[in-house]
Amino acid sequence: QVQLVESGGGLVQAGGSLRLSCTASGNIFSINNMGWYRQAPGKQRELVAAITKGGITNYAGSAKGRFTISRDNAKNTVWLQMNSLEPEDTAVYYCNARIRATWLQNEYDYWGQGTQVTVSS
Repeated sequence: QVQLVESGGGLVQAGGSLRLSCTASGNIFSINNMGWYRQAPGKQRELVAAITKGGITNYAGSAKGRFTISRDNAKNTVWLQMNSLEPEDTAVYYCNARIRATWLQNEYDYWGQGTQVTVSS
């Protein structure tokens, strides 16, 4: 059983910062890409940032220059440092990881439970 556990969400004023953390645990053979998505009320879930096992990053346009994704492969952990937060960043943020549970199995996408980020104006 694979689990992704997130932490670090909360309420912050515009211009403030938050750091989200997500750790994968359970039966894990390998982890490929990891990323953060978000879903605001009434909107579809969207990619915020992603990072490969080798450290190559990809950001949504709205996140470039403000957010930084990083990971520690030894700890199966990914972080999202969010600076200069805006009210438009308010959403539930979900951690995603593409994981192979055993060497015999295919990779599957796993999701965290979500953490609320609220930015007040």
